Amino acid sequence: MNQVKIGNYRWTICALLFFATTVNYLDRQVLSLLKPTLEEQFGWSNSDYADIAAIFQFTYAISMLFAGRFVDKLGTKWGYGIAIIIWSIGAIIHAYSISIGTGVASILTTFGIAALPVSILGFMFSRAVLAIGESGNFPAAIKATAEYHPKKERSFATGIFNSGANVGAILAPITVPWIAEHWGWERAFELVGAIGFLWLFFWLVFYESPEKQKRISAEELAYINSDEDEVADKANVDKVSWFKLLGYKQTWAFTFGKFMTDGVWWFFLFWLPGYLKDQYAMTGSDIMLPLAVLYSMTMFGSIGGGWLPKYFVDKGYAVYDGRMKAMFAIALFPLVVLLAQPLGHHSFWIPVVLIGIGASAHQAWSANIFTTVSDMFPKRAIGSVVGIGGMAGGIGGVLVTKVGGWIFDSYAHKGISESFSKFNELGNNVFVNQITSMDLASKYGDKIDLNIMALSKLPVEVADKLKSIDSNLFNQLLEIQKPLVQSNMTVAYTIMFAFCAVAYLIAWVVMKSLVPKYKKITDL
Repeated sequence: MNQVKIGNYRWTICALLFFATTVNYLDRQVLSLLKPTLEEQFGWSNSDYADIAAIFQFTYAISMLFAGRFVDKLGTKWGYGIAIIIWSIGAIIHAYSISIGTGVASILTTFGIAALPVSILGFMFSRAVLAIGESGNFPAAIKATAEYHPKKERSFATGIFNSGANVGAILAPITVPWIAEHWGWERAFELVGAIGFLWLFFWLVFYESPEKQKRISAEELAYINSDEDEVADKANVDKVSWFKLLGYKQTWAFTFGKFMTDGVWWFFLFWLPGYLKDQYAMTGSDIMLPLAVLYSMTMFGSIGGGWLPKYFVDKGYAVYDGRMKAMFAIALFPLVVLLAQPLGHHSFWIPVVLIGIGASAHQAWSANIFTTVSDMFPKRAIGSVVGIGGMAGGIGGVLVTKVGGWIFDSYAHKGISESFSKFNELGNNVFVNQITSMDLASKYGDKIDLNIMALSKLPVEVADKLKSIDSNLFNQLLEIQKPLVQSNMTVAYTIMFAFCAVAYLIAWVVMKSLVPKYKKITDL
């Protein structure tokens, strides 16, 4: 069929999905880019940061279960529109997290509930609101793709809009640190969060379902609806229960694949700025170029991953067999992340490039795993199945984040303990005992534990308080502690990178075992 004659309006919709996904990832990445600044200002440990990140992932996971149903019920246009309104508000209110945290703490105290420090409470609340809105992005985008593209185009269209995640991840390190340095971290949240309302205007103007779309030609509409096995499904609008969907191995294959691999992407997204600080002492605008390069690499994976199955199909494989062969090849690439730490002592660019390859492979994997849903399920069930898988991916992300925070604090504690022991051997045990027994807190009320927080990460006012006791001893301890903590953190990141490297192969083996051959769901 001649694509020029049938028209290309469906790619306008794909472009809107691309920009929405870009905004989605811009909003969620601001916090991770400001982690080095915020942890020093508020005195957060790695576990504190993990709690804030995990509340986003947990809320996202639960919301994903309902987001697909929400989009199916309201329709793509308003389901997506309401989602971006909520997440844009959530992104903006991060700037007011201290005030929010103070209010939440007061409410909890009134009911006799011991409250967390106000900064942690405030950011947790803001992240939860952000997560509720952002959970609607992928169910709505996948549904819109299924509405506007025949099966043979869907993985490519999915790869294009999914690459918006990479563009967002590229733009964020280029803009957010600069905004924070010049205008403050609060403005970074406000300005980035406001972009979603600009996108909303264009979405409401240009999107309608294909049957109602006045800008689309009859030839293009016929092309979109050219999959004969889906024509009958348009008239069937009965709801499909979650329990019924869980009765299919296809649902479990998608769900397990998301559970195993989404956490890897969350880890790369939420912890890489901290990694560059912990391993290479890079903060602020120093991380702009490395992260921009890393996430630029992921664009190739997102779009190339959408194309790769077609290569195998052109070789004569059936669509499902071609997709699974492509996903197996993709699952091999993250293994290079195993070399990030062993070779990282040469230059920070080596782990940046290797992790970039792994992150690129995730985007290629993501483009294909999403498409397995639209390949096998009728359109009216796609949003719900994606929601179930998204919930599983969110739970997997929570586990990776919480375990990562615990591992990082454990190894940091080990390095800190070694520094105290070494400093005591030099006859400075009185100073060590004095500072570790002090009741320390940031100016916002966050408690500081010197057993798990390195001296180099202390809020300025806390560090000044310790220096007032003996600045020479403080500086000596700091110089002893830095390399010991860094070497232990190297081991901690090696452990996490090892999981990131093998997760995709494990996921592929289980998915292939559950659904060894393609089987279209026809009894819903």
